[in-house]
Amino acid sequence: MKHNRVSSPSSLHPRLRRSVDGFVVGWNRIGRQTQFYGMTIRSIGTAVVHYKAEIFYLVAQMSLGTGALALIGGTVVVVGFLTLSTGALIAVQGYNQLSGVGVEALTGFVSAYINVRIIAPATAGVALAATIGAGATAQLGAMRISEEIDALEVMGIRSVAYLASTRVLTGVIVVIPLYCIAALMAFLAARLGTIMLYGQSSGVYDHYFDTFLIPTDLLWSFVQTIAVAIVVMLVHTYYGYTASGGPAGVGEAVGRAVRASLVSTIFVLLLVSLAVYGRSGNFHLAS
Repeated sequence: MKHNRVSSPSSLHPRLRRSVDGFVVGWNRIGRQTQFYGMTIRSIGTAVVHYKAEIFYLVAQMSLGTGALALIGGTVVVVGFLTLSTGALIAVQGYNQLSGVGVEALTGFVSAYINVRIIAPATAGVALAATIGAGATAQLGAMRISEEIDALEVMGIRSVAYLASTRVLTGVIVVIPLYCIAALMAFLAARLGTIMLYGQSSGVYDHYFDTFLIPTDLLWSFVQTIAVAIVVMLVHTYYGYTASGGPAGVGEAVGRAVRASLVSTIFVLLLVSLAVYGRSGNFHLAS
């Protein structure tokens, strides 16, 4: 007489089990990140009170760089050149596309509208992730694998406030003048490219640029950039603070942090843009 053996659920559904395990692991990872982000934001007050010297040092390091990098690799230089190139692209693409339908005079409108709402905040976010953010991840990751963070905890220093909160606060402080430079360079490149390269009258360009440049859009653009800076620094400090696996692990953490921060940047810009411009658009086509 034969007896049928009853297989366990794990053997019957291995793919389902792996999917469930992967979902649980991913959900737990999201929970740990959320807990770290909340702790970092709550500790900003502690950082301001107890770690002022570290904040001043990080402001100088993140804005201008240190040593030889201050000349060619500081965040100011990187952001300036990136937005200069994107502003030039606005001039080239905008003029060529508009000239195809005979309204190339509206190139100033394209610069005032697209640079402020999309190009400058997105470019600033990419520059922050590639310079300040990646540097923060590498620094914190190196400290983690060399057990310096554990040493700070032993000495009674609040590591999250000292390492993460100070960098988030510094990112917000640094991004304000950086974005001023980014917006100015984008406007300057678009204007010079349109006037000098294509020979458009400066009066025509300035007329449409001044007509469609809305001051409140600039303010909301600053809000977008500050939100992006907060998200970028939170993501990069988390990956650096939790890095493991030696030098190779630090490199992997930097790569994952850059990828996550770039995706987060696009989502933040999308959500803020929908919240601000999603209903009315704050746009009136008039000359």
